[in-house]
Amino acid sequence: MISTIIDQEIKKAMLAKNNAQLRGLRAIKAALLLAKTEKGSPEEITEETELKILQKLIKQRRESADIYKQQNREDLYQVEEEEIEVINQFLPKQLDRAEVAVIIEAVIKQSGATSVKDMGKVMGMANATLAGKADGKLIAEIVKEKLA
Repeated sequence: MISTIIDQEIKKAMLAKNNAQLRGLRAIKAALLLAKTEKGSPEEITEETELKILQKLIKQRRESADIYKQQNREDLYQVEEEEIEVINQFLPKQLDRAEVAVIIEAVIKQSGATSVKDMGKVMGMANATLAGKADGKLIAEIVKEKLA
């Protein structure tokens, strides 16, 4: 479970006085605690749920970083990038575009999809297959290209 690793890493970061690492780890811990204490959630969250939470954190930080970059706020942009780097350490290796395209082609063949109308069905299967290994935006982009 990622949450036990996070606790150990927080201690290491505190001892090393690594503020960037500590910020990112605390953000992860806060998001995981929030998910555990949400109304209607199970006692223990699954590893799949943890990965989704981490991906959501990265997405939020990328969006913020883009805004800061546009507004020439290099200091805030750098903070977001440091946190993205820390969070990425706990995600599985991300597949590159070519690898994702190959997997999506297999999913399209398996589903029997022929046009953009079948995109929802393909996206559901592709997201399940590529969970944690690729960004949802990239998956959608490639599915759209393949079905067009």
